[in-house]
Amino acid sequence: MAETVFTPSLEGMKHVKSESSVILTKPFLDVCKQILPVLDKFGAAMALVKSDIGGNITRLENKYSSDPSKYEQLYSMVQEEVQNKTAKGSSSCTNGLLWLTRAMDFLVELFRNLLEHQDWTMSQACTDSYTKTLKKWHGWLASSSFTVAMKLAPNREKFMEVISGTGDIKADIEKFCTTFYPFLKENHDFLASVGLDDLKAS
Repeated sequence: MAETVFTPSLEGMKHVKSESSVILTKPFLDVCKQILPVLDKFGAAMALVKSDIGGNITRLENKYSSDPSKYEQLYSMVQEEVQNKTAKGSSSCTNGLLWLTRAMDFLVELFRNLLEHQDWTMSQACTDSYTKTLKKWHGWLASSSFTVAMKLAPNREKFMEVISGTGDIKADIEKFCTTFYPFLKENHDFLASVGLDDLKAS
C-alpha cells in the first residue's frame, strides 16, 4: 500500500472519538505521537517544538496510565484539575493539553501553508504559521529562539520528497489538516468553556 509519513496518524484519527463522539485520551495522544516522525524530517528547526510536544504527551500519558478507566476521556483530567484548582499550574495536565493543542495548531497551519503557497520557502511557511498560532502565547525568549530555529528550516523540495514516501503527499496533507483540525478546535472550545484557553507561557 502507498504510504506517506502521515499514513499512521490518518489511520489513528479514525479511533480518536468514542461512539458517543467524545475525544478519547489514548487515541488522541497516539495521533499526536504519530506526527513526531514528520517533525524529525525538519531536522534542527523543529527540535524545540518536538521536545515540547513530546514532553506534553508524556505528561498526559502518565496521568492516563495512573488510572486508564478514570481518564479514558481526554477532558476528564482537566475537569478534575479545575475542581481541585490546580489547572493553571505550569505542570498541570490542563497546561499540557493546551500547549499540545497549540503546537498541533501550528503544524496544521504549517502544512496548510505548504499546500496553499507553492512558491513559499519553508521558513516563510513556518514563520507565517508561527505568527498565526503560537506567537501571541510566547514570551520574548520563546519567540526569539523560535525565530532562530526557523533559519534552520530544510529546503522545501527536499522536505516534501522525504515525507512523500510512496503515497500522494498532497492528498494526505489535505486529509490530515481537515480531519485533525476539528479535534483541535474542540479542545480549544472545551478549554475556553472552563476559562483556560488563554494561558500564556511564563
